[in-house]
Amino acid sequence: MRKNTFLFILIPIFSFSLFWGCSESSTDSDPVDEYAVLLEYLEGDAGDFINTTYTALKSAADVKTDLGTDQYLIDIRSAGVYDTLGHIPGAVNVAFSDLITHVEGLTTNPSEIIIICYSGQTAAYGTSLLQLLGHDNVYSMKFGMTSWNSKFDSWTNNCSNGRYVDFVKTDTPKGPVVDSPVLSTDEEEGPAILRKRVEEVLAAGFSAGAITNAAVFADLDGHYINNYWPNDQYLDPGHIPGAINYIPRNDLKSENYLNTLPADKPVVTYCYTGQGSAFLTAYLRVLGYDAYSLKFGANGMIHDYMPASKFTSAAIMEYTEIEYTE
Repeated sequence: MRKNTFLFILIPIFSFSLFWGCSESSTDSDPVDEYAVLLEYLEGDAGDFINTTYTALKSAADVKTDLGTDQYLIDIRSAGVYDTLGHIPGAVNVAFSDLITHVEGLTTNPSEIIIICYSGQTAAYGTSLLQLLGHDNVYSMKFGMTSWNSKFDSWTNNCSNGRYVDFVKTDTPKGPVVDSPVLSTDEEEGPAILRKRVEEVLAAGFSAGAITNAAVFADLDGHYINNYWPNDQYLDPGHIPGAINYIPRNDLKSENYLNTLPADKPVVTYCYTGQGSAFLTAYLRVLGYDAYSLKFGANGMIHDYMPASKFTSAAIMEYTEIEYTE
C-alpha cells in the first residue's frame, strides 16, 4: 500500500515538471517578429524620418553658397566621370556601397554632408539609408550634378509626355490590412535589426530598387503602384491605371495604411521627380518590402502636365566652379 501511495505522489510531480519544462522551452523558442520590432523602433526612438522630416534635399544654390565652409560633399558618381567630366570643388569621390563606412569614419564633424549623384535619385536613396541610421545632417543635392551645370545634364532627355494618354482619374481604394514582410537578421533589438537591414539594402545598390515606367506599364497588374503625392493631384492630372494614392508623411504610418502594402508583390512608388520615391523606397526595402522607385517620376511620363516639381532648364544653374582630377 505504501508503494502505491508513493507512486501516486511521484506521478503528479513528474507531470508538473514535464509541463513546466515544456512551457519554458516553448517560450524560449518563440521567434522574434523582427518586422514589428524594427517598425516600432523606426517610428519611435529612431525619429520616424519618413513620416516627419522626409525629404532631406539641398539645392545646388544652397551647396554653392556654402562652398568653403564645413559642409562635406560626397560625389557617388563613377570615378571615371568624377575625374574626367569634373566635380564640385572639394567633393570627395566615394562608391555608393561605401557610404556608411565613409560617413561613420569621418574624423571631423561637418555641419552638413551632401550626397551628389547624376540625377539626384541615387543620392536620395543613399541619403535615406543614412538618415535612418540617425545621420540627420545628411542631405541629397536636388537633381544631382544636372543642377550644377548643363554639361552634366541627365534630366532633359528623360522628361516626356508619353504616358499622359494612359493616365486615368478614377479612384482606386486602398485594400485591407495584409501580412507584413518577414525579416531574418537573427537580431532581436531594433537598432541591431536596422543596422543589418540598412547594410543589406546599401550593398544591393540603387539599381535593385529602381524601375522604369516602361517596365511598369508592361505589367500593370503585376505591380502594386503607390501614387505618392496629394489626393487632389492624384485625381487631376490623374495617375497610372490602378495606382493607389498614399499621402506623404501620413498614410504610411503603421497606425494608418502601411500594412495595406503587400509583402508578396512588387510595390512601385512614384512621385514627381523620382527623388522623393527613392527616399521612401529605401525605407520600404529596409522593412523587407519588394519595393521600387519609378525613375524620373511623373516628369518622365506627363512632364508638361505636371502639377508640381516640373524639371525645366531653370533648374540648371550653370555654375562654373568645376574641378578635375589630374
